[in-house]
Amino acid sequence: MLIKDSQFQELLLSFSQEINEKQRKQIEEQIWKKYGTENTVLVLDMSGFSLLTRKYGIVHYLSMIRRMQLTVEPIIAGHGGMLIKFEADNCFAILPSPLAAARSAISVQHAFATSNLLTTDDLDIHVSIGIDYGKILIINNIDMYGDAVNRACKMGEDIGVAGEIFITKDAMSLIPKDTEITGKPIQVNIGGLNTDAFQIIYRKEE
Repeated sequence: MLIKDSQFQELLLSFSQEINEKQRKQIEEQIWKKYGTENTVLVLDMSGFSLLTRKYGIVHYLSMIRRMQLTVEPIIAGHGGMLIKFEADNCFAILPSPLAAARSAISVQHAFATSNLLTTDDLDIHVSIGIDYGKILIINNIDMYGDAVNRACKMGEDIGVAGEIFITKDAMSLIPKDTEITGKPIQVNIGGLNTDAFQIIYRKEE
């Protein structure tokens, strides 16, 4: 866990060393007051890392990661979002609303589907995306933590496969009913708990 904020580190250490429950609660409240926000989280994961790296080498895959980054970042920004970080072949971002996140995710999937028409199969980029909304900690706009981050990560990295977009039921409920965003109800296991979610439908074949 990389945290580049000395005050945040000091507060965490103070919390862990404080034996008085009331004082610990005050430190926790201080952390949430300074770093806490309610936000929409989007986590993207590229598919096929192990297979492509074994078959073509790490340079081949790193070049694909760079193309992914150059494609995703302007789409996130175009929907009013902010990139928090790229980490390996993952993207972590926040967006102003679940609707903006869903539209951003759909735009990303369409962008890669289009660009893949111009590349050979070994250079095609496929991604899965998870979206959630909730109370999170954002540290210097370079890292973030919280249940919404964990759930988006789990859906984007571990549960979703190439081309899929998953969104929790809580986040989906914040998308106005009169939008074009539709989804198929599913249930996913996150941290040993069954969580209601939706697979966003954006392709005709779905």
